[in-house]
Amino acid sequence: MNKLLKAFLALVALAASAPVTAAAPIDGLWVTEERSGEIRVASCGATRCGRLVKFLEVPPQGVDQRDVNNPDKSMRNRRVLGLAILSGFRPDGDLWRGTIYDPKTGRSYRSVVRRKSASTLEVKGCIGPFCQTQLWTRAD
Repeated sequence: MNKLLKAFLALVALAASAPVTAAAPIDGLWVTEERSGEIRVASCGATRCGRLVKFLEVPPQGVDQRDVNNPDKSMRNRRVLGLAILSGFRPDGDLWRGTIYDPKTGRSYRSVVRRKSASTLEVKGCIGPFCQTQLWTRAD
């Protein structure tokens, strides 16, 4: 075997033996960046989702606020409290990928979530290549 081939095979073996970075767990109770609510992230079958479990800032229609901005008229009567804000999250390397829903606008976005530390969750909502990032803090 020539030296170049041996070096290549050694690199392949090294890469194969390197530990794969796994996504840090995101389960728990998180306070949104604007401190308007608490989101509980937990298992939803084969994926992770995050439900609004508490308003920290009471919305205009009170704690019984409905999803009035949803583009689907049939969903506008559902309560925002208890609604899945994060849905379909699956690990992808050191990230979690899924969808985030904004009840203030009624829009859903592609989302990427990453644990920055034990007490900080980085949450991104994206349209195409453009993303907006929030930092959520652990409440529990």
